[in-house]
Amino acid sequence: MEEQTPRRRDSDHPRGKLRKGMYILPSLFTTANIAAGFYAILQTVHGTSGEAWHLDFAANAIGFAVLFDGLDGRVARMTHTASDFGRELDSLADVITFGVAPALLAWMWGFHLLPGTIDPDLRLRATQLGSIACFAFLMAGASRLARFNIAKNPQPSNPGRPGKKYFVGMPIPAGAGVIAAVVHFWRGNPLESWYTALTWLAMIAAVGYLMVSTWRFYSFKDIDIAKRHPFRLIILLAALIALIGFFSRQVLFAVALLYMFSGVFWRLQWIFRRRSKSPPPAYREASQTS
Repeated sequence: MEEQTPRRRDSDHPRGKLRKGMYILPSLFTTANIAAGFYAILQTVHGTSGEAWHLDFAANAIGFAVLFDGLDGRVARMTHTASDFGRELDSLADVITFGVAPALLAWMWGFHLLPGTIDPDLRLRATQLGSIACFAFLMAGASRLARFNIAKNPQPSNPGRPGKKYFVGMPIPAGAGVIAAVVHFWRGNPLESWYTALTWLAMIAAVGYLMVSTWRFYSFKDIDIAKRHPFRLIILLAALIALIGFFSRQVLFAVALLYMFSGVFWRLQWIFRRRSKSPPPAYREASQTS
């Protein structure tokens, strides 16, 4: 009788091991996301009026974290390695990097470091109101993530065109990106007057509201470079990267505000046209994490 050799398991096969090893790739980008958020917090607490570069470095770290956050989901989809663990880790990372870090940066840059020449009562009130606004921003971001994690098929209050993918409410990385872009635009130099601090407070509150709103924001998830070969898009992306390299403050500031106001524009457009339009087709929210 012939001796039967034991069947080789897929996990013992080199390809099986490689397949299992691929699952760590998205988590590596998520880890980089957390590291950038932690670095941003460290730089923020070291920031002073005389060393504003710490705040600028914190804003840059949040900007890189936005890039890492987009790459971990893209890599997971391309390698078919999306997992429940990866989604949960990504959500926890987003709370740290796009919630705690930008809220602390916004408070330090816009309120805590206001010059002592301002009337003490005004400075105190601005700092107190700023603390409330930054905490509200943090809670709005965390609530946005919680709503996204439990929602099955959320419907935006102003649906867009069929075939286009949208977020329901501004995603938390975009909200953090607005905070970071504004700070970076001013090279981290803190605000110097109480009325600019109040304007900053209003902007923080607006970003927080947009995150918990049900307004639609374009997700760019329907862009598939690998299949459609959009050479024009590649050229545009290359030009955008070059512009960011040479004019990062102006370009990132413009991109962040344009994305923020795009949701407001589409909401107003829906309000003005909804009476003459028929009910929109079924809609599915784009994934943020995979």
